[in-house]
Amino acid sequence: MSGLPRPLTVAAAQPLLRAGDLASNAAAHAEAIREAGARLVVFPELSLSSYAMAAPAVALADPALDGIIAACAETGSVALAGAPVAEDGGEYIATLRIDGEGVAVAYRKVHPDEEESRRFRAARDHVVLELDGWRLGLAICRDTMMFEHAPATAEFAKRSGLGGIDAYIAGSLYTPRGLPRRDRRMPQIARGYGIWVVQACFAGPGSDYPEAVGNSAIWSPDGEVAARADERPGRIVKAEMGFG
Repeated sequence: MSGLPRPLTVAAAQPLLRAGDLASNAAAHAEAIREAGARLVVFPELSLSSYAMAAPAVALADPALDGIIAACAETGSVALAGAPVAEDGGEYIATLRIDGEGVAVAYRKVHPDEEESRRFRAARDHVVLELDGWRLGLAICRDTMMFEHAPATAEFAKRSGLGGIDAYIAGSLYTPRGLPRRDRRMPQIARGYGIWVVQACFAGPGSDYPEAVGNSAIWSPDGEVAARADERPGRIVKAEMGFG
């Protein structure tokens, strides 16, 4: 990469969501995008279905997503939202890239857990999203806790001629039991690769989990917390990612 990109403002949002209610959840996404005022707005795992395993796959052309497209067009934001998607005769836990031009699947979860695997396939491809000169390695929840995922994503970036990654971006969901492990793991990734780490995490009721603890956070390349939410839904945390 020649030269350094300009700082990128990123927000991690944990809106109040409703199980399986795509219209309501899409409206909550649009509201969060407008409130965030960030170039990149990241949402939790399966945010559009509120992490409800029984919810149907989300069609990229669903009119419910039009409000998110409009919010991105108004703000100049790019949103990374979570959704179940159906492709090639199977279903995946996916990250959708939404901007003022439309919706596309950006990434599919590589490491679904045992329960998720009863419905969803495991993807094979690592993904690096380029945005304003930034190289963003994508992940979804359990991917970030698998020690091979971050290095494999960085290696994919090198093989692809990108040279590496500048940030590691994930939508996630944590219970009280899993959060302490997350809090140890994410700073290790940030320090180990000298990159920013961003996680948007599910908060409040509405998912298949009785307790989803929020705590969306952003870590700087030295492993320090740049911004962190509490456990309540509706929180948005933001940081300006830069170099040096």
